[in-house]
Amino acid sequence: MNDHAAEDAVPEVGLADEDILEAMQHIPGYLDITTEDFRQVYHLAHRHAVGRLLAGLRAEGLMRPVARPLLPDMMLDEAARTLVESGHKALPVVDGEARVVGMLTETDFLCRLKAGTFLELLLRMIEDSCEVSHRCHETPVHQAMSAPAITVRPEAGFREMMAAFRAHAGRSMPVADAEGRLRGLLFRKDFLEALDREAHR
Repeated sequence: MNDHAAEDAVPEVGLADEDILEAMQHIPGYLDITTEDFRQVYHLAHRHAVGRLLAGLRAEGLMRPVARPLLPDMMLDEAARTLVESGHKALPVVDGEARVVGMLTETDFLCRLKAGTFLELLLRMIEDSCEVSHRCHETPVHQAMSAPAITVRPEAGFREMMAAFRAHAGRSMPVADAEGRLRGLLFRKDFLEALDREAHR
């Protein structure tokens, strides 16, 4: 991460002149410094501190392994069972060379079932005597998945990960190498927890 990347990613707290003057009163002795000089020192110190705290964050250190990614020709009912077994809300879809070709999420299932939320789907099932018209056992994953998937490289740093998460609303994204092959899954909550840990060191 370069000097400006961290600064852009973590905004500074704006300092008013009265904040600076109040702080300077608590420093013993005479200070030959203006409020603007103080603000510049703060700006540079903030940039350095953020860079130091976040320089070690890499996708490969935060990602989780994917025991069983989904395949494009897998039927949605089997994909649903795989998702439930994984305990995740989404899983990457890979081709025969383990290259990431998409993501299948719970939201993708809802879209196929024409429901906005799982509660809406549940109510519809109750009203229809628990019948769902969509034939998941006849629909392959590639017809329902979100593609192309937004991925990050294993060596991606804080700024790259932040930009990737900003680009979509999902809770996770695949980590793929230079050839696009799946290396792991990066979760938004793991990323935020790591950021919080670094900030409180």
